[in-house]
Amino acid sequence: MSQLLLHHLQAATLSPAQTRNGQLYGELPQAAIAIDGERIAWVGPETACPDHYRNWETLDLGGRLVTPGLIDCHTHLVFAGNRAHEFELRLQGMDYAGIARAGGGILSTVRATRAASADELLAAALPRLDSLLADGVTSVEIKSGYGLDTETELKILRVARRLAQERPVRIISTYLGAHAIPAPLDADTYIDSICLPTLRQAHAEGLVDQVDGFCENIAFNPRQIETVFRLAQTLGLPCKLHAEQLSHQGGTRLAARYRALSADHLEYATEADAEAMAAAGTVAVLLPGAFYALQEKQLPPIDALRRHRVPVALATDLNPGSSPLYSLLMTMNMACTLFRLTPAEALSGVTRHAAAALGLTDCGMLAPGLRADLAVWDVESPAELAWRMADRPLYRRLSAGCWA
Repeated sequence: MSQLLLHHLQAATLSPAQTRNGQLYGELPQAAIAIDGERIAWVGPETACPDHYRNWETLDLGGRLVTPGLIDCHTHLVFAGNRAHEFELRLQGMDYAGIARAGGGILSTVRATRAASADELLAAALPRLDSLLADGVTSVEIKSGYGLDTETELKILRVARRLAQERPVRIISTYLGAHAIPAPLDADTYIDSICLPTLRQAHAEGLVDQVDGFCENIAFNPRQIETVFRLAQTLGLPCKLHAEQLSHQGGTRLAARYRALSADHLEYATEADAEAMAAAGTVAVLLPGAFYALQEKQLPPIDALRRHRVPVALATDLNPGSSPLYSLLMTMNMACTLFRLTPAEALSGVTRHAAAALGLTDCGMLAPGLRADLAVWDVESPAELAWRMADRPLYRRLSAGCWA
């Protein structure tokens, strides 16, 4: 087991104890971090580093910034084809719902993904994953949902598992069978005959870590989503939900009732929704890439989420239609610019709060006992990570104690 002392660095620990004391990023300006195998053994001021760690192999980081490895907690990374034509249609005035009704949207990606082999999906997904890793990402959530039949949904989930074998990254696999309604089925028939049986099979094969759904007027209503949530609960799987993106359907309060890990999008969520999320411990995952790509005008209720102290995470929502966004750093910039988050909120949103949105308790901060998932940056301050646009100042990435 390797033992390494990183020194001559500045650390943004994102530790709640330190941020409560007025340090927005949990800053340690002259710090050291001891890594013992896959875990952080110690972090603190370099002058206070115990002698025991000074006998380990050392690495001088030249004053660079170290943060927790970034976490992309909402992606649809495994898919085939692209939907650039829909971008053209949106520029001509067609909206998301209109494109979907015309046979585009999710169902067009479903057709391409069904036709692709597992190896083809893997080959297409790897460059997308590599793009996230180049942003200092060490954990990525990947959803199914572009199959809408048992064979393809399981194929996507298997590819997601294979990605973790191809790259040094943690993959969290999410079953999103309730994503869209495939013709010629109606929503209830699809849920009963395909979505639920596929979830049971995915769970039996160990392919799924959590369960998601799309609660929207062009997808599934709260009653139908609750059917999926009840099965997930029976199987011991946590839930999350695409909610209130295009309209207010009541999905956020359904998610809160099931103590979902997160409710995502939330453009049409209300003050009461924020209050329900706070009571349930449900994280708000904001997706500025989709907001930008769809040219939305309705902002998520940022002030209400702040008032009720709902943890706010950020994610790329990487997908071929509504958010072809391959950079979590750019996501941070967009969240600050479009949603008026502070840079400190943005960094917390892709570390500590993103971990909570995935139910992960062993990452997202720099603290003893947590996974040694670190990102080392060529920047002078944490705010630069949200300030820079289309730049990748990553120096090195440490995933579970291994340089990658």
